[in-house]
Amino acid sequence: MIRHLRAAALPFATLPLAALAALLLAPFLISQAAAHHGWSWTTGGNIELTGIIREAKLGNPHGELKVEAEGEVWTVEVGQPWRNERAGLSDSDFAVGNEITIVGEPSADMAQKLLKAEMIIISGKEYPLYPNRS
Repeated sequence: MIRHLRAAALPFATLPLAALAALLLAPFLISQAAAHHGWSWTTGGNIELTGIIREAKLGNPHGELKVEAEGEVWTVEVGQPWRNERAGLSDSDFAVGNEITIVGEPSADMAQKLLKAEMIIISGKEYPLYPNRS
């Protein structure tokens, strides 16, 4: 037996496909964004990394540097533009070729070579991105 249902019987039948997809994917996308942009993916302990900036992408939701240290390239998440400015940093501090030291929390998976900066040190001057974080 084939039963034909009217559109009124199907609650999602009148939604455009894009809206339906957004509705179904929203919880997944929100959880992924929250997991990445928080601290839950880090080890919870700090390391210090000193190297040369090879690439810089600054802006929201946070800046990202590629830093070469001891023959390896690390991805370093720096602050949002307002956080960098509050710490006393300018975009020129992140110029390609500059030496930088980052104190921060690495990914729990160290093979990722991913570090979230808590403090940046350039030419001996400290720039705390998260001054109240211990």
